[in-house]
Amino acid sequence: MKIFLTHAYYLNNDPAELRILKPYVPLGILYISAYLKQEGFDVEIYDSTFKSFEEQKQRILELKPGVIAIYCNLMTKLNVIPLMKFIKSSGELAKSKIILGGPEPPFYAEEFLNAGADIIVEGEGEQTMKELCLELDKNTPELKTIPGIIFKDTDGKLTKNSPREKIKDIDSLPFPDRESVDLSLYLNTWKNAHGYSSVSINTMRGCPYTCKWCSHSVYGMTYRRRSPVKTADEIELIVQKYNPDMLWFVDDVFTISHKWLFELEKILKERNIKIKFECISRSDRMSEDVIKSLKELGCFRLWIGAESGSQKVLNLMDRRVNADNVRDMIKLTKKYGIEAGTFIMLGYPGETKDDIVDTIEHLKDSNPDIFLTTVAYPIKGTPFYKEIEERIITNLPWDKRTDRDLNFEGRYSNKFYKYANRYMVNEVNYHKMKLNGNNLITKGRTFLKAKVSQFMFKVLE
Repeated sequence: MKIFLTHAYYLNNDPAELRILKPYVPLGILYISAYLKQEGFDVEIYDSTFKSFEEQKQRILELKPGVIAIYCNLMTKLNVIPLMKFIKSSGELAKSKIILGGPEPPFYAEEFLNAGADIIVEGEGEQTMKELCLELDKNTPELKTIPGIIFKDTDGKLTKNSPREKIKDIDSLPFPDRESVDLSLYLNTWKNAHGYSSVSINTMRGCPYTCKWCSHSVYGMTYRRRSPVKTADEIELIVQKYNPDMLWFVDDVFTISHKWLFELEKILKERNIKIKFECISRSDRMSEDVIKSLKELGCFRLWIGAESGSQKVLNLMDRRVNADNVRDMIKLTKKYGIEAGTFIMLGYPGETKDDIVDTIEHLKDSNPDIFLTTVAYPIKGTPFYKEIEERIITNLPWDKRTDRDLNFEGRYSNKFYKYANRYMVNEVNYHKMKLNGNNLITKGRTFLKAKVSQFMFKVLE
């Protein structure tokens, strides 16, 4: 039985990403492909990133796979639905089983099953996909025996099997199946757009922290990690095979274990490997020694989660970090010559205008090299979603929206957040210009933008 692994992200249909041009391979399905191939299955990966919907449909028609497994997240949901509809409406593919995985489907299981999915995988996919494919190859498969799946039984009743136990030893997993995608497309896109190339790598699964807005749908609130030796092996393989200019560690908290970090530094030094990279961490898992180690390893940019400069809002989020410490770690990171990036979230329940002003002052004081902003939206399955579920507002049907389109009663208008964001960005940029001595015309324009948006910030509700 042919197993077809794919996703539904099309770079050329994403205007925002076309402006940024920083694509990465779909690591999740590359892990599953490597695992299934190791177990002897016949697998094809179809990476849709540089393809079109029409090309993807044509390949499915040519192959007529027995199993079509699609990775689905919040960003690709609205592409996955028409892909399933096409498969189910094509007579030749009627017998193909559609399996959905990723963070989005489990919390909207009934909707996805009604839209064409046959089975939804909840949690990690490697072992579940192995057992599923073995079962589906039988004349009369028995799905109720397989942990970690959701489906409809022969009577049409929604059935959710027991959860699958997480893979404890992720050193036992093979490296992602990067050989089955054309990585040169990614490397060349990066090189042409930015002058350097980048490859993503994942060393850990799960996150034990309790931030209320964050989804733990796939890997859970756990901390499981490849050993420093296996991590070094993968880095060495990537460097030798693809020779990228930098790496992007997609781990939620790269410096969560200081012991692990220092051991990785030791091993890479012994192997004479040093490559530029960027990663994400939390201020409470950083120290001067950690920052020194990151610098030695090759870290050129460190993203430090802030979300807000107001301690009150951080507490509402259950971030469990101290705003003063976040500022200190941003400054210390910059002191050691590493670019400091941070994330800001506006609109969390309970945030006031005073809290937003505190966040602006937080950014001016810490002066990160980069900061990215977003307006909070409730992702189903998170504590944030549960807290405001009764107040959610939407006028779009499920198949025409994502959780990003959800609003809720009790906070400011969308127009307010547009100007709040403009005020924050321009006020902080003006502050940077004063520090950096930019020319008067540029500073003057930014100052005016800040004052206009500040006025709108004050008068809007």
